[in-house]
Amino acid sequence: MKNEKTALMTSGNIAKSLGVSDAKIKKAIKELGIKLEAKKGVCNYYSREALAKIKAALK
Repeated sequence: MKNEKTALMTSGNIAKSLGVSDAKIKKAIKELGIKLEAKKGVCNYYSREALAKIKAALK
């Protein structure tokens, strides 16, 4: 279970890893229709595959 948790990223973490704003990431997630993998409190968690899709969309 812990491994699964570390593979998930919030939109803020995705933004930091790609060096772009959180707003751009949230917009890309909405436009691509990416589904969240988990939700804890107010945080939405996305898979590493989502990171690759978002990175490709931002180029």
